[in-house]
Amino acid sequence: MDIKDVVALVTGGASGLGETCILELVKKGARAVIVDFDSEKGEKLAANIGANAIFVKTDVTSETDVRQAVQKSVEAFGKINVLVNCAGVVNPGKIIGRKGPMPLEAFNKVLQINLVGAFNVIRLAVEQMMSNTPGEDGEKGVIINSASIAAFEGQIGQAAYSASKAGIVGMTLPIAREISDYGIRMVTIAPGIFETPMMAGLPPAVKEDMAKTVPFPKRLGKPLEFAKMVLHIIDNIMLNGCCIRLDGALRMPQK
Repeated sequence: MDIKDVVALVTGGASGLGETCILELVKKGARAVIVDFDSEKGEKLAANIGANAIFVKTDVTSETDVRQAVQKSVEAFGKINVLVNCAGVVNPGKIIGRKGPMPLEAFNKVLQINLVGAFNVIRLAVEQMMSNTPGEDGEKGVIINSASIAAFEGQIGQAAYSASKAGIVGMTLPIAREISDYGIRMVTIAPGIFETPMMAGLPPAVKEDMAKTVPFPKRLGKPLEFAKMVLHIIDNIMLNGCCIRLDGALRMPQK
C-alpha cells in the first residue's frame, strides 16, 4: 500500500505510541484521524498538524462514538484503509491486595478498554474498509494492533493487563483469516518497555534498572521504532495474521 494513499485511524492517537504513529504517517504523506478521549491533547495535535489530520473525541468501548469517528473520517478524507489500535490502560493490582480481592470492576475496566475496545473499533473499521476500492493484489485495508510482551510473560500484578493483551494476540489470526476474504490484513505488534508518558513518571534510577534488563539494545524502546514497524507493516503486504515482538529480546521476570 502506497503510504500517500493511506487514511489511518489511530486510537490512543493523542499521546505516546499513537501520537508518534500519527506524526510519522503524516510526515510520509498519509492523512490521519486522531481518536482519543483526551480532547485537549487531541485538538492540539490536530491543530499543529493542519489539514492532513482531524481529531474525534472517542470512547473506544462505545459503538456510537466509534461509528461517529468512522463517519467523520470518511467525511473528511473519503475513506479509512488503515487502523492502528494504540488505546489502552494498565491499572496494575494483585488479585489479593491489602484490602482483599481485586474489585471485579477494576479487572473488567482494563479488559473493556484494551480488548473489547480494540475489537469494537476493528469490527466497525472492517465494515467501512470493505467498501474501499481494492489496490495491488486486491488489498483494501490494514489493521495493526498494539499488544505487549506482557501477553506472554505477565508479571505479578498484571493479571488484567496481561489477559487483555493476550486476548489481542489470540484474536489476531482468526480475525485475519476471516477478513482476508475482504482483502484486509491484520497484524499485532507486541512491544517491550518503551519510552511513553506512562514511563515518564518513574524515577530515572528505576528506568535505568529497567533498561538494563533488555539484552540489546540496553535501553528502553523509542516510540519512533514502534511507528517504523507500523509503517513497514503497511508497506509489506505479506505480513498478515501474525504477532511481532518488538522488545530487544526482553523476557520479563515474574516481578
